[in-house]
Amino acid sequence: MTEARAPTRIQQKNRAAILDAALEVFSSQGFRGATVDEIAAAAGLSKPNLLYYFPSKEAIHAALLEQLLDTWLDPLRALDPAGDPLEEILDYMRRKLQMARDLPRESRLFANEIVQGAPRIHAVLSSDLKALVDEKASVIAAWSDAGRIARVHPYHLIFSIWSLTQHYADFDVQVRAVLGDEDPFAAAPEFMETLYRRLLSPA
Repeated sequence: MTEARAPTRIQQKNRAAILDAALEVFSSQGFRGATVDEIAAAAGLSKPNLLYYFPSKEAIHAALLEQLLDTWLDPLRALDPAGDPLEEILDYMRRKLQMARDLPRESRLFANEIVQGAPRIHAVLSSDLKALVDEKASVIAAWSDAGRIARVHPYHLIFSIWSLTQHYADFDVQVRAVLGDEDPFAAAPEFMETLYRRLLSPA
């Protein structure tokens, strides 16, 4: 049995170039609007060369989503049941806002997939994602029951953090049109921290 050879440096470089180019194309045009020809051109490769690494547009998209989902769930995984409840939730909000700032293309890729009905990641959403959210919602509910934070619906709290933070990436053009030259992320952290402190601080 022949052992699989490790990819060469050139192969690693080309694969990374394809995924980066695909991220740009998919995040701006969605899955349906993107083509292999556009991705190849953006990566600086010929179409046959691209197809050597990925047999189809679907395969490229699947590789991106698999890579993204692991990154996307990390901030919620980091919410520590043994930590200070308010600070743990605020840290989660800060991490999500930082991701919106640093990974806007990834956020739009994820949003496009969800808007289309999540045909390629629905199984993961209803298994891995749901299990993680259920686990952390139980932690938040326990904090509420113990009076360590104000009583709050844990799932809707998590949803609100998703929507408030990812808005800055998914609706970047709208946000910047309204704010003009102001950096959208200059005042957002303080605003959100004040919002959630007031919401969650025990009476």
